[in-house]
Amino acid sequence: MGAIFSHYELQGLVGKGGMAEVFKAYELSGPHAGRPVAIKRLLKKFANDAEYVELFVAEADLTRMLHYPSIVEVYETGLSSDQYFMAMEFIDGRDLGQVLRRCRERNILLPVDFAVFLVVTLLEALGYAHSAPAPSGKPLGIVHCDISPSNLFVSRVGEVKLGDFGIARVKSRDSDASPKIWGKPYYLSPEILEGQVDPAADLWAAAASLYELLCNQRPFSGADPEEVMAAIRKAEPRRVRALRPEVSEALEDVVLRALARDRAARFPDAVAFADALRPHFDELIGNPMAIAAVVRGLFGA
Repeated sequence: MGAIFSHYELQGLVGKGGMAEVFKAYELSGPHAGRPVAIKRLLKKFANDAEYVELFVAEADLTRMLHYPSIVEVYETGLSSDQYFMAMEFIDGRDLGQVLRRCRERNILLPVDFAVFLVVTLLEALGYAHSAPAPSGKPLGIVHCDISPSNLFVSRVGEVKLGDFGIARVKSRDSDASPKIWGKPYYLSPEILEGQVDPAADLWAAAASLYELLCNQRPFSGADPEEVMAAIRKAEPRRVRALRPEVSEALEDVVLRALARDRAARFPDAVAFADALRPHFDELIGNPMAIAAVVRGLFGA
């Protein structure tokens, strides 16, 4: 018997970040009794920190409004035992950051079709999030701000889910005054480094993630965040085919266009980016069943 938290039984810690911890749990009552969930709790040390509480509550409020097959669903939010929490869809699988690390350990690369399929799915989720309306019908203006392989999850049955809207910006809610730079340095766009936060930042991060999935190395690197950001501002990644010759020239062109220094040269939105990628993967190879087989092969049944 695990610890009881609200009307959930906690089974074990599955992850811990800078501001929250995540447990696998089961619902104990109600119409979904017995359902596995992920409980995300704000760490107790931040219970009285207004900034962290605001971030956590904002994420909870936002994600409850998002309902899309490839976005992790939030079932409930609340406060229990002086801890803010979210009960979310439990993804029995791995995040792509873990998948890439295991590939590096084994000195293998993900199949090209898999990489493209995963990013098309990500872009479909972003297309929905970027255009999602508030209950009033007005566009929310969501920017995820933290797109990276570690925030894209693949289940053992091949579901692909975007998660962690913890630092998302919402144009209809947030002030444009002096925006902070959030997110992992490797995936920040040149514009977001200058404080310009809009959907283009997510598209850039998706392109950087695709480059990493294809090559198993990031397009921009450095000894410290300052060097990484300098490389991003220069925006001259090594060509994909120099690292992986079997990638077609046409696919390489799509990736490099999405990472162009000139914003006007990139894809205008997630739909256009996804449409450009679709001809470059075979649905008989890049599909949920095949993805599930890869995850099981890398990590066991």
